[in-house]
Amino acid sequence: MKKIINNPNDVVSEALIGMQAAYADKLDYTPGAEVISRHEKGDKVAVISGGGAGHEPLHAGFVGKGMLDAAVSGNVFSSPSPDRIGSAIEKMDAGKGILLVIKNYSGDVMNFGLAADLAEVDDIEVETVVVKDDVAVPDSTYSTGRRGIAGTVFVHKIVGAKAETGAPLSEVKRVAEHAIENIRSMGMAMSPCTLPAVGKPGFVLEENEIEIGMGIHGEPGVERTNVKTAKEIAQILLDKILEDYDYYNSEVAVLVNGLGGTPLMELYILNKEVQEYLASKGIKVYKTLVGNYTTALDMTGCSITLMKLDDELKELLDAPCDTPALKM
Repeated sequence: MKKIINNPNDVVSEALIGMQAAYADKLDYTPGAEVISRHEKGDKVAVISGGGAGHEPLHAGFVGKGMLDAAVSGNVFSSPSPDRIGSAIEKMDAGKGILLVIKNYSGDVMNFGLAADLAEVDDIEVETVVVKDDVAVPDSTYSTGRRGIAGTVFVHKIVGAKAETGAPLSEVKRVAEHAIENIRSMGMAMSPCTLPAVGKPGFVLEENEIEIGMGIHGEPGVERTNVKTAKEIAQILLDKILEDYDYYNSEVAVLVNGLGGTPLMELYILNKEVQEYLASKGIKVYKTLVGNYTTALDMTGCSITLMKLDDELKELLDAPCDTPALKM
């Protein structure tokens, strides 16, 4: 394993310390709680998210004006504990309420939910929303269901913009749920990732293999197949998304996301194919993001996210934001 680290057990805290040092004029770091937060506590609903480390820039990279007020990090690929989440809630509460944006993993749902319950005992009003945009995994009423992946970035952008307007907690939650309903994602992997504390890949993909639908922690996908062209990958992922939700004859925002180890050149080639394929289906692209937004350490691969837009979502998407990972 070749990584630029010191002690594998310290990667989360040292990464957050380094991040805060790079944006010392805008961000605070809470040692032990592993929280990155905005300097100022705004007179508004505070939007907080988080999850396991290893997905950078998610989540801390989206802390700043127009997006998150704080992000809580767990260990690599592990949910943050309720007390860490509680530290972020206490730090950012301005009396207007808290919205927790949670990705649909059992540990995150449980720990963020418990933290919300504990905060309400202290008379802090907390609401939660759960992102579950990954169409590779069936949604159901009897299981954990769909995973939350790169579509979370769009949720952060929409919700953060709404909160900046001074809207009440009920409205911030409503627009979060509205965005979540309109977001779908699908990904694929070309190579595994290596956890710093383990020192070796968690699974094996042969040189001529890719895995369609693999999750951002290396969860199994839906199919292992031979290497495909960018055009074929775009069509496979988009067909799955379009089978799941009606984006036809609409405007969409697109996120072409890298998983950490894929060169930007390849993501732009993929985006070319995405744009052409959507145009052939009569789907108009309003805005596109291309880059590493929700990663899986050093995994090579990609995901594609679509968000169906209406006037409200378009206005919030266009609202300004200033964070380490996204400025608009």
